[in-house]
Amino acid sequence: MNYFNKLPGFIKTPSGFEWVLFKKLPRIFAITTAIPTLPILYLLLSNENLNAQQQQWTYQCLGLLFSIWFFVGATTIGCVVVMIMKGPAYVADPYEMPKENKHLEDYPNL
Repeated sequence: MNYFNKLPGFIKTPSGFEWVLFKKLPRIFAITTAIPTLPILYLLLSNENLNAQQQQWTYQCLGLLFSIWFFVGATTIGCVVVMIMKGPAYVADPYEMPKENKHLEDYPNL
């Protein structure tokens, strides 16, 4: 049994912006991770005790960092979905429907 039966005569769609963006995502991830991480490291390594304003700044940078990771991850998933959708079309194996029982249509609530 062949699990992947390609649809005959299907023309594969050429790649577009999704590959350009997908190839840039590791660099985008590294740069956007470093930007909020540097102030956190500076505050944590330079002071013994953090005051309230420094703690607030640290938490805001952490929130920004996690938000950036979420958006980069969502963008990655979106690029992969578009790449899969632009790939070849596949045909499923035929599935014969079971025979209908007309008696069940007479009494639908039984």
